[in-house]
Amino acid sequence: MTFTKRISAFVLAAVLALSAAGCGNSSAAPASSAASTVSASASSVVTAEKTTVKVGTLKGPTGLGMVKMMSDAEQKKAAEDYQFTMDTQPTAAVAKLTSGEVDIAGLPTNLAAALYQKTAGKVQMIAINTLGVLSIVTNGESVTSIADLKGKTVYNSGKGSVPEYAYNYILKQNGLNPDKDVKTIYEPEHSAVLAKVLAGEAKIAVLPEPFVTQALVKCKTAKLALNLTTEWNKASKGGSVLSMGCLLVRKEFAEKHKDALDKFLEEYKASMEYTNANAAQAGKLAQKYLSMPAAVATKAIPNCSITYMDGSEMKEKLQPFFKVLYQENPKSVGGKLPDDGLYYQK
Repeated sequence: MTFTKRISAFVLAAVLALSAAGCGNSSAAPASSAASTVSASASSVVTAEKTTVKVGTLKGPTGLGMVKMMSDAEQKKAAEDYQFTMDTQPTAAVAKLTSGEVDIAGLPTNLAAALYQKTAGKVQMIAINTLGVLSIVTNGESVTSIADLKGKTVYNSGKGSVPEYAYNYILKQNGLNPDKDVKTIYEPEHSAVLAKVLAGEAKIAVLPEPFVTQALVKCKTAKLALNLTTEWNKASKGGSVLSMGCLLVRKEFAEKHKDALDKFLEEYKASMEYTNANAAQAGKLAQKYLSMPAAVATKAIPNCSITYMDGSEMKEKLQPFFKVLYQENPKSVGGKLPDDGLYYQK
């Protein structure tokens, strides 16, 4: 073979070798890329940011049902980043929800319906959380029936919400005129009514749990006279369920963060079940997160009607109730009965 031919053969061999090496690199690159992709994917699962969900709750059954969630959130065990704020008046919770300061708020059911009308559907109800929790407590008066309230002075709270409308409905169904036959004094907060009972100034009062339990624990002369859930059932002849509290969400948040909202509802339901099944432990959490004495919370929980309902069941229970409120006072639900858009569906 001539020198020139030997050089040509050498060059050809070198080219083929480089080509082979190039093919080898080409096949190795995807493997390396795939490994990188898997690694990045795994990393993204581990470090995925949680959705911040701002929740406004009320110091009462709504808050008691959330104490396990509050504990889990503080320990970073919750599915999302739940941030809780506490209010003592529904009006404060309404203001925070409409301003966007919170995404979800616990409210009386009738205020939820009214706010839905007022905002032209910019809020939705996601769950019922409390059924009947109202009772008539006495401290110095004898009351064994609704008829005994005639000519008496009764302290109440929650004007413009369920405690007022349920109370008036029950009075009317028992033949009493709320404006003439009974003098009702409304205080701005349940705690203010409780204070007057404890001081002996309020001889008869309408209170919700856990304030009923606090009155009975702190005042030896206080007595539980009437359960207004029982009286409601008599007045409505079983045609509706007294539904006190619910959770409302900003519709914009629900649409943007549906997965996070559905996870919230799952954890909220589990938290409520925990409270009902573990009153003593939930009582300790209530003392930590709600500033409620543990012993009082533990004793009150079985009487708080903490109940979770959503979707079609929520709608089925509330429609007859709203109808009763509307007939009592159209303003109680915002001037007209809410349509199906009020009810959030998973």
